[in-house]
Formats: sequence, structure tokens, C-alpha cells
Amino acid sequence: MQFSWQYAKDFLTTNEMETMQNRVSAAHDELHERKGLGSDFTGWLDLPAKVDAGEYTRIKAAAAKIRQQAEVLIVIGIGGSYLGAKAAIEMLCAPFYNIRKDRSGPQIFFAGHNISSNYLAELKELIADKSFAVNVISKSGTTTEPAIAFRFFKLLLEEKYGKDEARERIYVTTDKSRGALFSLAKEEGYERFVIPDDVGGRYSVLTPVGLLPMAAAGIDTDAVLSGARDAMDAYGERSIEKNDCYAYAAARNILYEKGKTIEVLANYEGSLHDFAEWWKQLYGESEGKDGKGIFPAAVDFSTDLHSMGQYLQDGKRNLFETVIRIKTPRRDMDVPEMAGNIDGLGFLEGKTVDYVNTRAFLGTLLAHTDGGVPCLLLEMEKQDAYHFGRAVYFFEKACGISGYILGVNPFDQPGVEAYKKNMFALLGKPGYAEDGERLSRRLGTM
Repeated sequence: MQFSWQYAKDFLTTNEMETMQNRVSAAHDELHERKGLGSDFTGWLDLPAKVDAGEYTRIKAAAAKIRQQAEVLIVIGIGGSYLGAKAAIEMLCAPFYNIRKDRSGPQIFFAGHNISSNYLAELKELIADKSFAVNVISKSGTTTEPAIAFRFFKLLLEEKYGKDEARERIYVTTDKSRGALFSLAKEEGYERFVIPDDVGGRYSVLTPVGLLPMAAAGIDTDAVLSGARDAMDAYGERSIEKNDCYAYAAARNILYEKGKTIEVLANYEGSLHDFAEWWKQLYGESEGKDGKGIFPAAVDFSTDLHSMGQYLQDGKRNLFETVIRIKTPRRDMDVPEMAGNIDGLGFLEGKTVDYVNTRAFLGTLLAHTDGGVPCLLLEMEKQDAYHFGRAVYFFEKACGISGYILGVNPFDQPGVEAYKKNMFALLGKPGYAEDGERLSRRLGTM
């Protein structure tokens, strides 16, 4: 990723960036010396260079087996347990991967990331006449959303194939030695892959959490890990001037301290939509605590220029924009000729679609800057597996540094537990009954 803040120079100064160096250096030391808040969960920092070769070989073998045995792979997980894989598959496979007959792997659908009865029922109907396998991802095995989904698809597998064959179609990614899912997998003989103890869910894309679904989809995971390893080397320098990752972290924190409390991640390639969803979780869960944090939002351009574009151009000036731009598209095509020039676009004939998209990007960048929106620019050379790996590591490290600059623990998520406690109480879970009655009475008075 190449970072530039040239379009934010009306809002940032060279002196401010230089002044931020001491704070960035302190954050660098906290992170690399494992002495900062949440340091027990910084295993992702050197993960690309420490991939377990034996387990990685098993991941590739399992992926090959899935491609041979299943027309459909159901990936069950929530939050970091599915967002990274979903982002990779959307970004690196064909835009219509699931309906293409020439795809390199099974259709891949996701479950366990909501509690929608409609979603579950329709997914069950969709795969009713297809061979399928399941990859269930959960460190504990007791998280409500994926646990409910796994019950459904485990039962469906056993009804369709019998317990013995179903066992061969269930792949578990969980804790290495404890938890409900670990115990079930060990008891039933499911193939297991490990979520490292020192890697939290939203930082787990480069573990079996993301690698197995990616490999099943035919993504070159060697290239993904190669990109991440190169990023680990490239973004190890503590200097803001030499390290684009740290410059991005510094710039967004300077803007935050000037009242820019919302960061809008914009892209001009629709297949980056789920990458932005992964980014939102990474930054939202990492920074939003202790009454602090930049709120992460995302838009797909030029689509959202016809909706959110109005607010971005003329709305409240409490936001800044970070644009991801892919320099070289995977494919390009010429704007076709049309007799009579009925649509008035004859001036575009002979130009490529990406040329038009690039001019939309540049025009928007100038318009938003003129409208008082600081614009940061991140450029990705190509939309391929190698650069996906680099981008993942770039954002993970920038997030860790940003969190320490902000003064929060970027590796915990205490606020996530609040809704769970209320939900369990209202559901009558043992040990929560008294709170359930209190909450029911409260709801009745609201």
C-alpha cells in the first residue's frame, strides 16, 4: 500500500506529522516489545514469518478435499471468524464467483453471522440438492450466532450422509486445547485447525480462520502470505517518513484530534465492499472504547456518490475520507460506440471504462477536498492475492499503532459483551433469570 496525504494538506501540516513521530515511536516500542495494553494478543505481528508448516500443509490438503467432495462450502462464523475470508473471496475471485460454472472451487456461502430465521431457512433450501461441507469457526464454540447455525448444518449433514460421512465433511477451526467446539471436534473426530491463543478474531485473517476458506475457493494462499511477509518487513521501520503504515496511523490521529471523528473508507471497485466490512470491524472493535475512537464507515464509489455523496460533499464537517485506489484493474474494456450518440457519451468512445472510473475518482477527490473533507489516499498496485496479503497486514499494524496513540487497548472488545448479557437474560439462560425479569419490566415501560 502506498500512502499519500497530499490531498489533506489544508488540514494537516508537515510540522504536525513530524511532531507525531515521538508518539508513533512510543507506540512502535509498545507493540514490538510486547509491553503495551493487550500485548498477549499481538501474535499477528510476526505471524506471516511463523506459519506452522505442518498445519499449513493440512490446510491445503483439506481445501483440496473440500473441492473434490463438495459443491458447496458453508463457512460458519461471526465477526473476525468470517469477514476476512469473505473479503478475500469477493476481492480475489470473479465478481459472480458463486454462479460461475468455471469457478476454481465450490460455491461458498456464509452462515452464523446473524440470527435471521429467513437467512438460515433459505440457505438450507438452496443447498438441499447439493453436496456440501462445513467449516465452523469459533474459539469457544458457544457464541450464539455460529453455534445455532452449526446445529442446523451439522444435523443436515448427518441426515443426508450419516454420521460417519458427515464427520468427513466437517472442518473445525477453534482453540488448540479447550472450549466446547474443541471438545466436540475431538470427541467426533472432526479435522481441527488452530486459532492461535495470541491472535484475536479480527486479526486472524492470516491464520486457518481465513486461509482454509480462501484455499477452498482456489485462492493462492502462498501469494497471500508472501504479501503479508513483505509487508511485515516493509512496515517495520519506526520513521513516519519511511513507513507509509505509520504515516497513515499518524495522519488519522491528527485529524481525530481536530474533531474529525468519522473515517469514511471509499473504494472505486465494487469487489472491495467486503474488504471495507472487514476494515470496519478491525477499527471499530479496536478503537471504540473508553469514550474514544474514530467511527469507521465505508462507501462504494461511484455507486454511493448518488446517495451518500451529498452528505460527504455538503454535510457536517466532522469526517475525513480514506480512499483505496487500485492502480491496475484485473480487466478493462473500451466504451463501445453507439449510433446517433443518443446518450451524449460519444466523447467517451475509444476510452476504457477504467479511464472513466479514474476520472470519477480524481474529480471526486478534488470536489470533496474543496468541500472541506480531508482526503487520505491509499493505492494498491494490483487486485491480486499478494497485494491482498500486504493490505491486510498494513491495516492490522496501522490499527495497533493507532490504538496505542489513542491510549486504548486495541486488542480487547469489552463492549461486545453488553448485548450478549441482556440477550441471555431475556432468553432465560440459566444464571440470568433474575436479570431477565428486570429487563422485561424495563422494556415494558419504555
